[in-house]
Amino acid sequence: MTRTVVHNFGVSLDGFGTGVGLSRDAPFGHAGTRLLSWLIETPTFRDMTGHEGHAHGSSSHLDDVFARRHEIGVGAEIMGAHKFGPPGWHEDPDWTGWWGEDPPFHTPVFVLTHHPRASLELAGGNVFHFVDASPQHALELAAEAAGGQDVRIGGGPSILRDFLAADLVDDMHVAVVPILLGRGVRLWDGLEGIEERFDIEQTRSASGVVHTTFTRRPR
Repeated sequence: MTRTVVHNFGVSLDGFGTGVGLSRDAPFGHAGTRLLSWLIETPTFRDMTGHEGHAHGSSSHLDDVFARRHEIGVGAEIMGAHKFGPPGWHEDPDWTGWWGEDPPFHTPVFVLTHHPRASLELAGGNVFHFVDASPQHALELAAEAAGGQDVRIGGGPSILRDFLAADLVDDMHVAVVPILLGRGVRLWDGLEGIEERFDIEQTRSASGVVHTTFTRRPR
């Protein structure tokens, strides 16, 4: 059965899932890579992206266990417009995302945008479809493309919040990173009481990250 999943989504201690000032050179705005620092230093991330990391990175074995779950059983991804590019990317026909010619998804990806355009096919099985759709409709499209595998909600925080508000998320992993951003886009605003839908577990990593998993209770 197709499930809707979230993997490795980082939030700050004050609940922000991205910063302000997104640009081509700053995909997370003033947050930089701090929300992903634990992930970037894992062997899994380095193997997947060719990122060399630091000789003595701050990741832990537990961080790598969560990082490895990113691609397991996932047949399609849904992301928001600002995960695909900075404000105004839709006006640039040459913009193909942040990730180069071989993005790390290797599945069909549905980008939710008010500016649809022709699908974009890149290396490694990455096909981006640009749709103006509600969370429910986008999930229907992605589930069909996933061919029985799971659909991953990749973010950013506004899109994930919309899917949580619509009660469309089955399993979610949120990494609470020990930083304070002070400004940006919050994940949890307007979602009071959603903890009643999930069984929740928290595990603290040696890196300081608190890995929080949400498993949907039977409806």
